[in-house]
Amino acid sequence: MALQETEVLKHPLVSEKSTFAATENNTYTFEVDPRADKTEIKNAVEKLYNVKVTEVRTVNVAGKPRRTRTGYKTTGEWKKAIVKLHPDHKLDVV
Repeated sequence: MALQETEVLKHPLVSEKSTFAATENNTYTFEVDPRADKTEIKNAVEKLYNVKVTEVRTVNVAGKPRRTRTGYKTTGEWKKAIVKLHPDHKLDVV
């Protein structure tokens, strides 16, 4: 079962590092569904934002241990996609 375009992208990630990459390298960072592959991510960004994607890199981010009152718990694991756009295109998510 393929994911819908609106299910693939959860939200853009805005941090100091991703903002710098967006302004300097025309790359944008998104949190995506862990089941999504690079082709689905590329198609979702192109359809939802009307831009041309040249490259997609993905990272599975591991959860970190956090101390709680009853011991240690682990934060959730998630998937990050770094999307590079064609030089003629820009996004206004940052």
